Amino acid sequence: MQEKRKLKLKKFYFHPITVYFLATIFILIISAVLAHFQVQTTYNIVNTTTKELEPKLISVENLLTYSNIKIILRNTITSFASFAPLTMLLLSLIGISIANATGLIDTVSQKKLKKLSKFQLTFIVAFLGVISSLISDIGYVLLIPLAALIYEKNGRNPILGIITAFASTAFASSISIFTGWTDVGLIPYTRVAAHLIDNQAHISLTANLIFIIIVSIIISILGTIIIEKVINKKIGKYHIKDINGHTLKTSELIITDIEEAEQNKIATEKKEKRGMRYALITSIILIVIFIYCIIPNLPLSGLLLDKNETSYVNMLFGKSSYLHSAFTFLVALFLTLVGISYGIGAKSIKNDKELIEKAGDYFKNIGMVIILIFVFSQFLSIWRMSNIGKVIASSLANLLSHLEFTDIPLIMISLIIIAFAGLFTTSITTKWQIFSPIVVPMFMQANLSPQFAQIVMRAADSMTKGITPLFGSFIIYLGYLNIYNQNKQKPITIHSAIKMLTPYFILISLTWILLIIIWYIVGIPIGPNVYPTI
Repeated sequence: MQEKRKLKLKKFYFHPITVYFLATIFILIISAVLAHFQVQTTYNIVNTTTKELEPKLISVENLLTYSNIKIILRNTITSFASFAPLTMLLLSLIGISIANATGLIDTVSQKKLKKLSKFQLTFIVAFLGVISSLISDIGYVLLIPLAALIYEKNGRNPILGIITAFASTAFASSISIFTGWTDVGLIPYTRVAAHLIDNQAHISLTANLIFIIIVSIIISILGTIIIEKVINKKIGKYHIKDINGHTLKTSELIITDIEEAEQNKIATEKKEKRGMRYALITSIILIVIFIYCIIPNLPLSGLLLDKNETSYVNMLFGKSSYLHSAFTFLVALFLTLVGISYGIGAKSIKNDKELIEKAGDYFKNIGMVIILIFVFSQFLSIWRMSNIGKVIASSLANLLSHLEFTDIPLIMISLIIIAFAGLFTTSITTKWQIFSPIVVPMFMQANLSPQFAQIVMRAADSMTKGITPLFGSFIIYLGYLNIYNQNKQKPITIHSAIKMLTPYFILISLTWILLIIIWYIVGIPIGPNVYPTI
């Protein structure tokens, strides 16, 4: 009887790599089936010259045709090499590995971060995740591995750090404490759509500034509470093992740490202080240089600005901005130089060979993530090529256009439909290109401002970005969960990874909905002289 029960409880798990491989084959087959039945839809785009709506037909592409199979084979290497999260991750890891090899991260964790309470540490990670959307996807590729490392060095479960970093970044992916690249991407579509109703409508880059600043703080605080009070209790403890692979008890760890600390305190404290002093001086110098590089109109300044743009925000965050494209490299360079400075000051590195050897050790567990990213990059490339996601989003936009709602019902239905579309089309600009010609005019006709329509877009994008396995940076989160997964015989699956986020997703989604409704009812400004209503 017990044997039967054991067999019944035993489950079979596919590794995420296998799941994405099988999903790729499934998309190939389903694309052929849907194309055979001529599944297609039409959505409207705004002609920027005539200011009129023009229909655009989009169909599911049959990927099993002779010509498309050739394209898929030709693009295999390109899809992998051009997968932005991969290159950004590797760049970030170079900086982190050097900072870790020199002992900088150890010292910061033990001397500075250990003084913080659990809530304070989690809040810092959550807040950095929320505001990281100011520039590209730096929060995923830098904060996830860094949070895992810091949590582990602080004696906490690194998986909690991974969840904190990913959840705070993904579920607040469209807000920050300042106007950023999201505004630069959304505003052109909002402006053109608003001109369908009012040709004089002006949408400034600061149109959502008040809203995003306040919500950034609210989401960071609430996210911290959810992580500590709900998710922390569900994921359990992380067992640190000795060199023989045996689990150490907490009491053993504390005694060992205290004994070692007492023995080495006098010898190491002076070196660590000198190392931190060197690191601080280097940090200040690099930050001053960085600030000078984003100031226009000074001798040899503005190196990171796109000077072809007219507004300063576009210079910083526009598509051709040097800051936007080089930011990950700059952060990695910062960590590298500060780490080396610490190592020289603390005498924790003897020579370049030792440093490179130690830094290389950090990459020993990254192989599985590289394979996972390769398989995922092929899956994502084929998914986008099939047009299935765009067809679903366009169909939902058309559904929304046929609904007759005003006020709160209009806000709610728009929020829910766009959020659902985000499960299949993760790019915020692609979604807004499809939805803005419908949502913005509907809002304006209901006396709601186009700027508030853009707020709804931000909220909807943030609500579901963290729970869709089609999101590019989801693979970084999933890969790192499996790096720190202690049961290698039972990999953390896509389902398990999403399940860990479910409490955060539900509570933050409800928060988004409440904030949007409260803002509308109370009439709080969403930007300087900009309100939810016209």
